[in-house]
This record gives sequence, C-alpha cells and structure tokens, in this order.
Amino acid sequence: MRALILAAGRGERMRPLTDATPKPLLPVRGKPLVEWHLEALARAGVREVVVNTAWLEAQFPAALGDGARWGLSIHYSMEGRDHGGALETAGGIRKALPWLAPQGDEAFWVVSADIYMPGFGFDARLAQDFAAGTDLGLLWLVPNPGFHARGDFDLDGTRLRRAAAGAPLAWTYANVALLRPALVASLPLGRRVPLGPLLFEAAAADRLAGRVLDGPWHNLGTPAQLAALDAATS
Repeated sequence: MRALILAAGRGERMRPLTDATPKPLLPVRGKPLVEWHLEALARAGVREVVVNTAWLEAQFPAALGDGARWGLSIHYSMEGRDHGGALETAGGIRKALPWLAPQGDEAFWVVSADIYMPGFGFDARLAQDFAAGTDLGLLWLVPNPGFHARGDFDLDGTRLRRAAAGAPLAWTYANVALLRPALVASLPLGRRVPLGPLLFEAAAADRLAGRVLDGPWHNLGTPAQLAALDAATS
C-alpha cells in the first residue's frame, strides 16, 4: 500500500521559522518532522510514498532524496511548480492519485506532515481490511484540542457523522487516514479543494469509519508549541 504525506502548506502560524524552511523540515527531537512519518511508514512495510509540496518545495528533494535511506521510494508531487501554489488537501490528493492508485481503486494512507505522533503504527493488516471493504475513508480521531473545541465528528461504534453544534462527545480528525480514490477522483485536476466537505458528505452517506488514536498526538502550529515539545521529556 502506498502513502501520501501532505507537506505543501505555508505554515503561516509557524513564522518566522517557516520563512526559510518548510514546516515539515523543521527539526523535532533531533530530526525533521516529516522523517518521523517516513520511518513509521517504512516500519509498517510501505515502500512507495508521495510527498506533495508547494512552499519552498525545492528543499524537499534536497533533504529527503529518493527515500532510499529509509527503504522507500519517494515521488514528489510539486504543486508549486505545476499549479503555482498549494492545492489544499483534497486537491493535493487528487493530483497525487496517479502515483497513489495507478490501477484506479487502490486504497492508500494519508498523513499530514505537521503532526507528531511517534507511537502511531501504520497497521498493514488494518489497511488490508479497509481495502477489502467499501468505505471511502477510515479516519483516526483525537479528543478535541483547545484550538478546535467543537470537533469534527460524532463516533457511533466505528461509524462517523458530522458533529452537531454543541455536541458534547465530538472528536477531532487527527489528520491521518486510509482513503479510497473515489473520494476525490471526480475533482478537476489542479483545483484548490479542501478535504473537510468531502469527508462530511461521505459520513452522511454512511461510507466513513473512525477509530480513536491511541498514543501521543501533537498538531504543531506555532514556534512555542514546537519549543514546548522539544523541551518535554515524553
């Protein structure tokens, strides 16, 4: 199974650090943030990874190379070069589909490069089970962080529904998922499209599953958050 690491964003809230360095290449506990994902994917048996890029995108091949040091083959989906800027999440996935699903219907992993979740395993057996089913997505969820108190979804067993306003038990999408090409395949190539509305549509059609992420998870948005994580002991 292939994987897409979403790394095209500008990282405005992480400025001034991101003025000269893409956010996924900022060091976290001794290595670039994106490398934590590359290592975890390689441990899980993934061998082909797409990294989408836009902001300062020439730095990614220079820093990561072809992926051989992790036993991976990395393809760079360069949205800045090809489209003048980042295509947002769904647009970026759509552009990467020829490499993620060359036969048209293969399931694949998607993970945002700017989250830190060192205990997460990209479970190959779980991925195979998902690929054998009919859901459009399997999303991992975390308790609502302070910056997103409303949350995204209600979780009923394994089924997801869009969270109602004020729902006390809503969860936040952790920015790691298994997806099917059909979720984004109808989008025009090169258009900026967010992923959220497509996920809510899939949930309304009862084609979206969810699991609670077990282990540490950090959405690194600001220099202060990055510094605090580096200073912490666990």
